[in-house]
Amino acid sequence: MGAEHIVTIEGRALPMRGEDIDTDRIMPARFLKAITFEGLEAHLFEDDRLAAKRSGQLHPFDEATYQGASILIVNRNFGSGSSREHAPQGLRRSGIGAIVGESFAEIFFGNALMIGLACVTAAPKDVETLMALVERDPATTLKIDLKAGTCRAAGLTVPVSMPANVRDALMTGAWDTTGLLTDRYDEVNAISSRLPYLNGFFSPQRS
Repeated sequence: MGAEHIVTIEGRALPMRGEDIDTDRIMPARFLKAITFEGLEAHLFEDDRLAAKRSGQLHPFDEATYQGASILIVNRNFGSGSSREHAPQGLRRSGIGAIVGESFAEIFFGNALMIGLACVTAAPKDVETLMALVERDPATTLKIDLKAGTCRAAGLTVPVSMPANVRDALMTGAWDTTGLLTDRYDEVNAISSRLPYLNGFFSPQRS
């Protein structure tokens, strides 16, 4: 399989309103004892979802109309708080491939890049327009084009952006370090065969 080049992300969206949504809310700490990331998606926003149910409401991640969404729309400073890589991992495992937001916490943004979760920013008024559009019609399809720097939906084109080096890493596959290794497996294998510490360098001396 080789490095994945991410240029466009297309799909239905899930709007989640609120500023400063931190990683403790995205993925509560009590689920971090798991050795692997498997099953984390089931615990996304678990406390918020339980609180919403107690008040007779539904959290956006429990809304039937948003099930299967691959793009998340958020407000300012999404992913703030602790440097919890489980938060973007849970989102990615739930099927979210991109997030459109007003701004992102720096560490969350970096952790998202490491797993190919594209986080693009848009002006607050454009984020509001996209949220309102999807809330009116959850079947609306969004298409994010990293090369063009746009998000298109229902005849609407919204400019989106991300740092040039991050955009290039996603588009060229440089974000996917494992994929890069498998792309050049024969070369990597040949080099490793010449490294003494991988080939008996520490073997005990025989008398």
